[in-house]
Amino acid sequence: MSRMLQRYKDGERMNHWFIALMFVLAGLSGLAFFHPALFFLSNLFGGGPWTRILHPFLGVLMFVAFLGLFLKLWRENVVTAADREWRQHMGDMLRGNKADLPPVGKYNFGQKAVFWLMALSLIVLLVTGLMFWRPYFAPSFAIGTLRIAVLLHAVAAVVLIVATIVHVYAAIWVKGTVRAMTRGTVSEEWAKVNHPLWHREMTQGK
Repeated sequence: MSRMLQRYKDGERMNHWFIALMFVLAGLSGLAFFHPALFFLSNLFGGGPWTRILHPFLGVLMFVAFLGLFLKLWRENVVTAADREWRQHMGDMLRGNKADLPPVGKYNFGQKAVFWLMALSLIVLLVTGLMFWRPYFAPSFAIGTLRIAVLLHAVAAVVLIVATIVHVYAAIWVKGTVRAMTRGTVSEEWAKVNHPLWHREMTQGK
């Protein structure tokens, strides 16, 4: 039986799932105002007024939680020359031909791209959301500026949703990955196949 390697500590996993919860709640409450056809989602939060009140607080909580994750992981997500080489072989990965992929560390180029997309979209969501947060900050900006902020907020939300869908799909698609965030460990065989440099780092001298 393959030995287990620790990929995430308990605190990191709890933070991850808190971000996921805030993402769902902020996403549903935001979609309620995105289009009249989706306004029924406001019933999940006690109606329109409560949804409008809760949405920005949920967004801020998600950003703060992600900031903790960002400060912990950003160095490991810096794109390197090896990542750019891996990107050129992404077709092999999609075809399931992992043998021809260049070896990667804890995260591959795709995971790093999703990480930075999430970080960028959350920064845009925070800044624009604060700008039209009534009654606190919105009166400080001209109506034209607020309209641009609303548009950018919507675009950033779509980017974050798409990035999250890719993140979840990839975790399910690569067998054994979900375990990293449910139990904090992955099998040594999984590490050898998907992240050989990280596997070498974790097992060196053992």
